[in-house]
Amino acid sequence: MDREKEIMKLVHVLQQTARMAFQSEWTGSGSNDAAGLCVDRHNRILARLREIDPGLSAVFQPLNPESSLTAAAIACRQLASYYEDEIGWTSRWKQVYGADQAAFKEFWKKSARDIQDLGEYMRECADEWARRRKARPEGGAASPKEPPKD
Repeated sequence: MDREKEIMKLVHVLQQTARMAFQSEWTGSGSNDAAGLCVDRHNRILARLREIDPGLSAVFQPLNPESSLTAAAIACRQLASYYEDEIGWTSRWKQVYGADQAAFKEFWKKSARDIQDLGEYMRECADEWARRRKARPEGGAASPKEPPKD
């Protein structure tokens, strides 16, 4: 496999690992096993990238095996970003919107505020969602929703 293709594949795995680690940490569903898996994945990819690109050793170090999900996610994102200028971000937005940047800009002009409001609402509700999820019995259904109290 050529160098660029292998680096791109490894960066994709780093990006996916970072997303999964942050999501697990955020939702409270992460365990020591999940953290260990993410740390191990980061360290294995780092080792392979060091073989391909020896200069990497001066910048990145392996994670401690007891590192948290958050530390693993941050390390994966930082390592992936090191190769951003070589491979570019392989954003899924391009896959969703194709190459029509004008259509996306038009969508963004009309909807950016709504998306920002949605993100803000999600951040405000995240603690409550996590609390309810943790309070549910294992395998149990969610409790009926209560109307918001003002």
